[in-house]
Parts: sequence; C-alpha cells; structure tokens
Amino acid sequence: MLLLRTFLIAGLLSLSGVAQLASHDQIMQPPAELKPGLYPADNDARKDIKAAITQAAKEHKRVLLDFGADWCLDCHILDNTFHHNADVEPLLEKNYVVVHIDIGKTNPPKNNDVAIKYHVNLEKGVPALAVLDSNGKLLYADKGGEFEGARRMKVQYVIDFLEKWKPKKF
Repeated sequence: MLLLRTFLIAGLLSLSGVAQLASHDQIMQPPAELKPGLYPADNDARKDIKAAITQAAKEHKRVLLDFGADWCLDCHILDNTFHHNADVEPLLEKNYVVVHIDIGKTNPPKNNDVAIKYHVNLEKGVPALAVLDSNGKLLYADKGGEFEGARRMKVQYVIDFLEKWKPKKF
C-alpha cells in the first residue's frame, strides 16, 4: 500500500510541474545526425578567438572556447545540448560567444599551442572548455577532462557550469 501511495504521489508531482525539473537530471542526448564542420578544420583559432573577444566586449558576454573534433561523439552531444535544450540554449546564447577549436587527428593535437595558452589539457580528452572574460582573461580551463564524457553527463551539470561562469549583470 505504501508503495502504491508513493507511485501516486510521484505521478501527481510530475503532473504539477515538477517533471520539468526532472529533465535536468536527464543524460545529454546525441544529435539525430552529426554536424559536419562543427569544428572547422581550416579556421585560424587565434583569429577566431580575437574576433570572439571583440564581439563579447560589445555584447557584455563571456567567450567559451570549445576544443574538439568532428570525429568526437561527445563533442557533438555537448553541442546538441548547447543548441537543442530549452534550458541550456537561451542561457548560452544570452551569455556566451562560442568558438569551436578543431584539434584534428594528429599527435600532438592541432591547435595544441592554443590549448596550452589557455591551460586546457587535451590529453584528458575532448570536448574541453575554457571561459574567457570580454577582455580575453582566462577565467576557467578544463584541466581534467571534465566534459570528455558528455554522453554520461546530466544536463544540469551544463546548466550549473554556464550559470557559474556567465557574466555578472548589474
């Protein structure tokens, strides 16, 4: 009987809007299909970062450096969450300018010098993120492969990360 009451209460709570909170506990989902060119192979990462810093300064945003590669499923899963989750997408769009930085398939990785400059440890895996303020100052660097397991990560982790590093609004 107690078990039946528990299920009934859980059902009523989910109908009352608590179910929306549960979506944050969901594991991030892969996209229906991989986006070719998500990490543009021919782009100049330093030039892209400079342009993003200029844009971030004008728009009072942070710069999110996303190191990854088109062959990386976890990179596509993180990007899918960035752009197809109703809670994550507006948070990202309002507060960040994203720069996708291709690491290629070489050893050492392509753009490894850029990763070193921003203290991102690519040996721990990708995707790997760094956050810069609108002046280009490093605020956060992924040194331990914190996002490399995106396929096992909950959406709430991404929301918490973006909330923590978004610019302070006055």
